[in-house]
Amino acid sequence: MNANQDSPAPVTARVRLTLHTDERFFGPGICELLEGIRRTGSIQAAAAGMEMSYTKAWRILNRAEREMGVHLIDRVSGGKRGGCSTVTEAGERAIRDYREMEKALSEAANDLLAARRATFGG
Repeated sequence: MNANQDSPAPVTARVRLTLHTDERFFGPGICELLEGIRRTGSIQAAAAGMEMSYTKAWRILNRAEREMGVHLIDRVSGGKRGGCSTVTEAGERAIRDYREMEKALSEAANDLLAARRATFGG
C-alpha cells in the first residue's frame, strides 16, 4: 500500500483488443492514430503526438486499409500550405465500433472479475 493512500487502489480488468487476419491490423495504436488525425488533420502531427515515426504511421494505416478493404483516411498532399488528411466515414465507423467493442469487453471482464474478487483482491 502506498503511504499516501488509506486503502489500496481497486482492482480492475483491462482488456486489449486487437483484430487479426494473418497479421494484426487494428488495435489501440491505429485507433489512437486515427483519432489524432481527426484532431490535427495531419498524419505527421498525429504520429508525433504518439511518439511514432511517420513511416510507421503510414505502414500501420496501409496494413489496416489493405486488410479491411476500405480507405480510413483521405489524403491531400503537398501544395503551398502542405497536405492534410481527414478520417473517412469508414474510418469514423472503425473508431466508433472499435471503441464500443473495447468498452463492452472491459465491462464483461470487470463483471467476471467481480465474481472472483476473493482470488484477486479489491
